[in-house]
Amino acid sequence: MANRPVHFIWLLDCSYSMLGEKIGQLNYAIREAVPEMRAVADDNPAAQLLLRTLTFSTTAQWHHKDPVPVDDFVWQDVQVDGTTNLGEALHVVAAELRTPPMPQRALKPVLALVSDGVPTDDWKAGLKAIDETPWGRKAVRMAIAIGTDADRSVLQEFLGNPELQPLDANSPKQLAAAIRWASTAAVKAASQPVAGSATTKVTQPPYAPPVLDDDDDDVW
Repeated sequence: MANRPVHFIWLLDCSYSMLGEKIGQLNYAIREAVPEMRAVADDNPAAQLLLRTLTFSTTAQWHHKDPVPVDDFVWQDVQVDGTTNLGEALHVVAAELRTPPMPQRALKPVLALVSDGVPTDDWKAGLKAIDETPWGRKAVRMAIAIGTDADRSVLQEFLGNPELQPLDANSPKQLAAAIRWASTAAVKAASQPVAGSATTKVTQPPYAPPVLDDDDDDVW
């Protein structure tokens, strides 16, 4: 069977509240997760894993605009700037989930949202735009809440499935674990052929963040 693409899109909160350790640990965690994503892709030869990154702060912009095969993907650190325009980011992604530019024979795309705060624009309109695209409804969605200030209700609505929960990342150790788990679990789920209707649910395998202990230098 010919390779079918799996489009994996990171949506990363790069607002000023991510300044300092949070953005540094996010860059580190994704960079370290890429080799594990390659390993998962190697285990699913019928799927071609393509990565890209969208950042959102005062504006939403592509950090890696063109889909890059995972074997060729090189992480480039993101930087912080401004507010939290999640709605704009979701609109930008929605435009990529139409056919075209998405090929008809693609596998389920992956949307992985990471945020530590509260959206500062109309995020509901952006989410509606994604939900109105066939590929948006089929997408495997992951969400990571960084720290206690993250709006988990927004992330829960983004997931669009009451059986799924945002992943908690309240320390550098938990963020690294959440990024690694979301990357690999999502790729495994997306690499299976689309079956059933556009509303087919994705079941999230069990996940538990590492327990905070006295060795954790920072708790967010």
